[in-house]
Amino acid sequence: MTNKKINFGAGPAKIPEAVMEKAASEFLVYGNSGISILEMSHRSADFTAIIKETEKLMREEMSIPNEFEVLFMQGGGTGQFAAIPMNIARGKTVADYAITGTWSDKAAKEAEKYIDIHKVFAPTKPYTSISSYSSWEKKSDAAYLYYCANETVHGIEFHTPPEAHPDVPLVADISSNFLSRPFDFTNHGIVFGGTQKNLGAAGLTVALVRKDLIGHEARHCPSILSYKEMHANNSVYNTPSVYGIYITKLVLEWIRDGGGVDKLFATNQEKSRLMYDIIDSSAGFFSCPVEKAHRSHMNVPFRIGGGDEALEATFLKGATERGMIGLKGHRSVGGIRASIYNAVTLDETRALVDYMNEFEAANRK
Repeated sequence: MTNKKINFGAGPAKIPEAVMEKAASEFLVYGNSGISILEMSHRSADFTAIIKETEKLMREEMSIPNEFEVLFMQGGGTGQFAAIPMNIARGKTVADYAITGTWSDKAAKEAEKYIDIHKVFAPTKPYTSISSYSSWEKKSDAAYLYYCANETVHGIEFHTPPEAHPDVPLVADISSNFLSRPFDFTNHGIVFGGTQKNLGAAGLTVALVRKDLIGHEARHCPSILSYKEMHANNSVYNTPSVYGIYITKLVLEWIRDGGGVDKLFATNQEKSRLMYDIIDSSAGFFSCPVEKAHRSHMNVPFRIGGGDEALEATFLKGATERGMIGLKGHRSVGGIRASIYNAVTLDETRALVDYMNEFEAANRK
């Protein structure tokens, strides 16, 4: 694989090479089935074993409490934006939302089709921080309090969960920091995320739903988004993302065999430290807009030369020539963004930092 690139893309993102090698070796024929997983019935004994093992690994590697069900769904995180209010409103008419970036904002706009939205603080653009929890205005009668644990576009991360009223469950979108760090399930009702950043391929969404919140869906909730239907049918109410579940199983095995989530978190902290250190020590040549207390370990956005778009274009061109791709910032904010998910290695991160050092030396005025 001499032409293999270093993929810093925000998603779909890098998959561990060991996982892809294993998948390649089993692609044409899986085990003793005589067929590829792509051809396999989702109701076959072989696939039933795969999905059960995937759930088992998910529970073990994430330390999921017994009171949560593991549901394998479709529709991405965006589908959950609608599924959540339709499933857990439980007769309540309002839900609390913490708007800290693009994805929590999109979630609120989708949810308001089904429930009244109350923003616990006034969102301010550009998104660069998270308001102090003590300043949040929360409703004691809210159906839930929703937050995005890691804003992929803006590089803002909750390093500790927010606080909610005792009877108000937290709902966390962890699409872009899934299993990148230990997760505290305390007070949470739903924890969900797409797998295309840290857990495998696009097309699969994992929803971890507290058992007492299942079975309250609205009459107009589509069966494909119903937690009750998905739970009752062991996530095969319809044809699931068969290959996506298999890839996630392989990623979970890779996490387990590599030392688990604690080992990943230590590596992720070191990768992000390398990135932020060079940004902060550059005397403004590189700059990250996010307040230090809320910087993401997964997505590192930065500008060059105070937002010099020509200089940033030169940087991106040079990165591509060096085999580094996916570094262009989201179209809504511009600049550069390095997504250093679990599969991105420490050496790959160092390669980017070395290039940043070289670029600064050559272009600082």
